[in-house]
Amino acid sequence: MITKSIENIGFWTVEKIERIGRIFIFLFRGLFHIFTFPWQVLKIVEHTWFIGTKSMMVIMLTGIFTGMVLGLQGYYTLVKFGSEGMLGSAVALTLIRELGPVLTAIMITARAGSAIAAEIGVMRISEQIDALETMSIDPVRFIFSPRIVAAVISFPMLTALFDVIGILGGYITGSLLLGINGGIYIYRVTESVVMADVTGGFVKSLVFAIVVTTVCCSQGYFTHLQTRGGFGAKGVSFSTTNAVVNSCVLILVFDYVITYLLL
Repeated sequence: MITKSIENIGFWTVEKIERIGRIFIFLFRGLFHIFTFPWQVLKIVEHTWFIGTKSMMVIMLTGIFTGMVLGLQGYYTLVKFGSEGMLGSAVALTLIRELGPVLTAIMITARAGSAIAAEIGVMRISEQIDALETMSIDPVRFIFSPRIVAAVISFPMLTALFDVIGILGGYITGSLLLGINGGIYIYRVTESVVMADVTGGFVKSLVFAIVVTTVCCSQGYFTHLQTRGGFGAKGVSFSTTNAVVNSCVLILVFDYVITYLLL
């Protein structure tokens, strides 16, 4: 009984280490092929449109309501201390430092990341990836490298959009609905936000871009190795679920690590 338990623990540990190593090799291969010729400009543009442009509406909706909620909650917290004039600072710094990069990455994962994992998973089970290898086309270069470039382009831009729309949402709640002077709100935003805050938010968005793209693409690419999901439609659904869940968890983990390093 004890021997069997030790064997199970050892098997589980080896399996996890093998999976982590496989993902790191996948990432390094993808990063390497970004700089190999010929560059896949058209595919990068296509994936930027899918990851970035098509995510703008959901980012704007999430951003404006997040800002409005922050304005509402922040007002009723600050008014207790007679500091409601600081609402602009509270909303702007919360969005730019934390909520902007994190919620943007989570929303892109939900909209684009799940689709990427499912698409690549279907390519795997329908043997399209095997066909690429048969034609001497590196599937990692063809599938992963353009998407990681597109994500690195899209994530910071969408994060900036989220921040601006969120600050506008805080202005709508604080100034138009609760009566805070609009000039004071804008002044506090511009006076409290420094370049280090903006840079920190962009650093997070770039890291999240690499993490989300790597996790979602690798989950789809290695669908055939999913022992629990099986091979076929169930394996694709299992890979897609894993891609979204793992990406969201890693976003929060890396958010803490980067925040700790930047403070």
